[in-house]
Amino acid sequence: MNGKSAPRTLGGTPPRTRLERGRGALGPALELVRTGRAPTRAVLTSELGVTRATAGVVAAELATLGLIRVDARPTAEGSQGRPSHRLSVDPEGPVVLAAQVHSDGFRAALVGLGGQIVATTPGCETVGADPAEVIGAVVDAGAGLLAETGRRCVGAGLAVPSAVAEPDGTALNPLHLAWPPGAPVREIFRRCVAGAGVPGPAFAANDVNLAALAEHRHGAGRGARDLLCVATGHRGVGGALVLDGRLHSGSSGLALEVGHLTVDPDGRPCHCGGRGCLDVETDPLAFLAAAGHRPGPQGSLLQQARDLIAARPDDPAVREAVTVLVDRLGFGLAGLVNILNPDRVILGGLHRTLLEAAPERLRAVVADRSLWGRSGSVPILSCTLDHNSLVGAAELAWQPVLDDPLAALAVV
Repeated sequence: MNGKSAPRTLGGTPPRTRLERGRGALGPALELVRTGRAPTRAVLTSELGVTRATAGVVAAELATLGLIRVDARPTAEGSQGRPSHRLSVDPEGPVVLAAQVHSDGFRAALVGLGGQIVATTPGCETVGADPAEVIGAVVDAGAGLLAETGRRCVGAGLAVPSAVAEPDGTALNPLHLAWPPGAPVREIFRRCVAGAGVPGPAFAANDVNLAALAEHRHGAGRGARDLLCVATGHRGVGGALVLDGRLHSGSSGLALEVGHLTVDPDGRPCHCGGRGCLDVETDPLAFLAAAGHRPGPQGSLLQQARDLIAARPDDPAVREAVTVLVDRLGFGLAGLVNILNPDRVILGGLHRTLLEAAPERLRAVVADRSLWGRSGSVPILSCTLDHNSLVGAAELAWQPVLDDPLAALAVV
């Protein structure tokens, strides 16, 4: 004993360490670094409203967890002219396993913090009728990537082309898959992830919801408060809405089934029992039919439609097909804009290609049918992320780490 006692507060309780005081700031600090809003420790100190010492301990703890890098070479961008260390996401840090299933196949990837795809498997073009078999195969592919790269995994996320009901995680209407309605995709995914030895929690959600989440955080929707995303991928049409920066999924996960808005009352019969829905009037199969082009056996329907537009832009049949689908899409978007009043609309899949092929026409169709006319028109932009549903599935898996890094990483 040296005769010295630990300092105590008036109540007799030892004071908390800086790390204990700063633990609640780990999640906010990680978010600030991940989004680039805290490029230096000085900015982090200011944004968190803590002392320089506490910010330093928080940054050091995130670096110890392998989530960020603290550059020892200071920059003179600190407050009051003091040098400050640079902060960035660690590119060699942990990853999550992201998986996507769609009507033309499936794919797995490893995704780092910040939405960077580290590795991906070749896309498989066969999707069977047994969801457990398909999900097991995509998880095994992802586990193979983990083994090859040796990266630490902290969770897994799955994107599926169906509304996923909450809280049970069932795929209610996988219309373009041969899966039975109500397949328990989240539970199947969790079992497969655990069985493959992939650590961390596992999540599953609708693919367009996840695409919107990814675009809002890292792509064309970044900075939007109220963001509407509409996309047609390999088959069908989906929609998603971000309100006040948060993904809106409704009371039970079933919001924004925009594919079943009627845009042509005399149009094609839809899988839902209706007629002339966006789902069957503006997807790749509808485009190929409108262009008089018979789908081939090679490549996805989405890629065939895109290739046709790129290769034959001056073909009258292709131009007419673009016009027809742009008008139908515009009718649907106008109704959604009138109801939701988003500050931005982003389009993915074939809809992105249609926007790029006829931007003025699509924007005019929407504006002409808006309650506010051209003066109240909303920006309509293309999605910018490759594999945005995969990135969104990764964001789902990263969320526990963003919420509480210490707690999340203590169990994986």
